[in-house]
Amino acid sequence: MNPWILLDQVEVPGDGGAMKLYQRAFEFSISVKNEELMNSRMHGSEDALAELVCPRVADRKNPRVLIGGLGMGFTLGAALAHLGDTAEVIVAELVPAVVEWNRTHLADLAGRPLEDPRTIVREADVGAVIREQPATYDAILLDVDNGPDGLTHAGNDRLYTHNGLAAAKAALKPAGILAVWSAEPDQGFSKRLRGTGFKTEEITVRARKTKGRRHTIWLASKK
Repeated sequence: MNPWILLDQVEVPGDGGAMKLYQRAFEFSISVKNEELMNSRMHGSEDALAELVCPRVADRKNPRVLIGGLGMGFTLGAALAHLGDTAEVIVAELVPAVVEWNRTHLADLAGRPLEDPRTIVREADVGAVIREQPATYDAILLDVDNGPDGLTHAGNDRLYTHNGLAAAKAALKPAGILAVWSAEPDQGFSKRLRGTGFKTEEITVRARKTKGRRHTIWLASKK
């Protein structure tokens, strides 16, 4: 069996620990604190995060979509595939090295989405980007950490509090959609979404399209 090769490692801002990028033949893996965060063979649920939302906003005038967390680029690639030429997709990534990996080692995995003219990269905390301007986005897609139970950066937990959800709601245009990816179900988070006034759907998707671990996606519509 081909061994894993460490390509690069960086410290996550704050208390996140070491983030490492590995390759084995044509497979890539990103780990944090020695726990695998994502794998290039298992991106079905990352694709689904965009596929469940972007067709719903694609026909709006000049749709704007904010993605929190670049990962390996799969959510961004899927969003671009379901949006037209007038769309704008802003991706906020806290770790600059992840952006660099997506321009180099990982570029071809999702079809080089960072090179798409509709893409704008913000090397910033998505929570700060959300709070910059109200009524700005038709959709906000959050694939940050492991979902509401953060792994890499304690500050990410604030995204999923009542105040964080209220900020996301304020950043959405009327009838905008907040979509949140999670490795696990979370009844408390579902309750917070409803308590913030969102109309909420909870969907279970597979890590590898039709097989693999089950992940959870919440679709929360602004009323």
